[in-house]
Amino acid sequence: MTVTPVIPAHARRSNFVDLSPLRESRPFARLWIGTAVSNIGGQFTLVAIALQVYDISHSTFAVALVSGFALVPMIVFGLYAGLLNDYLNRRTVLIVSSTISWASSVALAALAWLHVDVLWPLYLLAVIGAVTASTSSTTRFAIIPRLVPPNLLPAASALSGISFGISLTLGPALAGFLVAAAGFGWAYTVDVVLFLFGFLGILSLPALRPIGETTKPGWASLKGGVDFLRTAPNIRMSFIVDLVAMVFGRPQVLFPAVGALIIGGGPVTVGVLVSSGAVGALLSGIFSGRLGGIRRQGLAIGWSIAAYGGFIAGLGVLFSVLATGAFGPVGSSFSDANLPALVLAAVLCAGTGATDNVSSIFRMTMLQSAAPDDMRGRLQGVFTVVVTGGPRLGEVFMGGLATVTTLWLPPLLGGAAIIVLIVVLLRVQRGFREYDALQPTR
Repeated sequence: MTVTPVIPAHARRSNFVDLSPLRESRPFARLWIGTAVSNIGGQFTLVAIALQVYDISHSTFAVALVSGFALVPMIVFGLYAGLLNDYLNRRTVLIVSSTISWASSVALAALAWLHVDVLWPLYLLAVIGAVTASTSSTTRFAIIPRLVPPNLLPAASALSGISFGISLTLGPALAGFLVAAAGFGWAYTVDVVLFLFGFLGILSLPALRPIGETTKPGWASLKGGVDFLRTAPNIRMSFIVDLVAMVFGRPQVLFPAVGALIIGGGPVTVGVLVSSGAVGALLSGIFSGRLGGIRRQGLAIGWSIAAYGGFIAGLGVLFSVLATGAFGPVGSSFSDANLPALVLAAVLCAGTGATDNVSSIFRMTMLQSAAPDDMRGRLQGVFTVVVTGGPRLGEVFMGGLATVTTLWLPPLLGGAAIIVLIVVLLRVQRGFREYDALQPTR
């Protein structure tokens, strides 16, 4: 099936991000600004709740349960949100899910100010917040093609990547400082206040009912989405290649051990490596101006993920060299860290963030342009499952393999596996390899 062509934007002489979606669509501009600001607040809550759980329990396992309890509900409600978005007014779905999410932040702030140091309310509110945030995210991406013209979808995806990069770059660092200086209550309160900016963009949206045939949420609707995906090899392949990248390329779980044993520097090193990925994503978004003119988007996705695998493998090579101990002992203090190695590792992590963001821009553009409007919600729900479950599987792979082998083998083996699998998939899936933005086929 062929849908409305996505004509690449006019050739741009500048490499800087194309701001045309913000200029040409006021609803998109308001939604983007509101989402960018509220996402920074969301990072305050994510950091504060992890720190508060550890402060109460003194257990890293208890902190891990914050994400663990939310995983299955996020997957279930991510799929259900897709069904709702293909049946109801998407503006209404976004308003309701955002309101519930904001209320959970208000409750967290109230508990902190009242000094209620009990774990189960924190877990419950964390699950509610994660589920509603997943629903809101699914809805936002499903409505973007209704707010901007088809030729500007790559630029809109790049702008979304920039807002995500800004929130990950600024939010955690500011949240950690605020918790240390003023306590948990103020961190949650910042989220409550910044969340209000998100409502400004949501409430100004027009009515956004699905275009085409609608099906009441239920098994029939879910089956319709699955049946469509079976007949959409290009969209299906965009999910598969992302799973390949996430399952074999999630070295973040190794960073605490890297900071303690290989590079040194302890928690500071961990923070630098994690934030470097966000910086790479942010910079690739800022310099994404020419991406809108690329027609062979399937091939661009493949090569971006292959480059991602190269950076992951590079981390494995670096860790293997450092693990020999040839560069001397390291310690948990930042003054005892191997700074040249930290800089090189940070550059490699920035490379992973940049290439992953470029892949995300084209995968999102393909999904939004090649799928009909009355299927976008359900497919976006599947996409949410992929981006939610894939990284968790990747952490299990990296952490489990490192436990029985060494710290450097998982990223080296995982990066090589990504490159090989992507080359094979591009070889066997000719339609994905030759996907043309001028004739977007599902």
